[in-house]
Amino acid sequence: MTFIILACALPQYKIWWPFMVVLFYLLAPLPTLIARRHAERTGTSNASMDIAIFITMSFVVSSFALPIVLARAPIQWGACYLTLAGNVVVYLTYIGFFVTLYQEDSEYSMW
Repeated sequence: MTFIILACALPQYKIWWPFMVVLFYLLAPLPTLIARRHAERTGTSNASMDIAIFITMSFVVSSFALPIVLARAPIQWGACYLTLAGNVVVYLTYIGFFVTLYQEDSEYSMW
């Protein structure tokens, strides 16, 4: 989030368009979480998990594409690079969270 705030608030950028990727950060894990809950409740549901992964990946790709498209007109390339760095940090954190949460031998797996 620090990179996103810097992309928005540094004096040479001063535009809040890069902050729109936070919407993708909030929406990205939801399809996977919903599909996992549905699969736990009904047994195995491979098709719903595939659809959830597809929707999640569309959010991830969109969060990387939005700053690149916006760098062509309303934001500068420096703000774009900061936003892309923030995307990498946020999605690596998500991956670490899901790997830790759904391991069988982890003490956090009972969530």
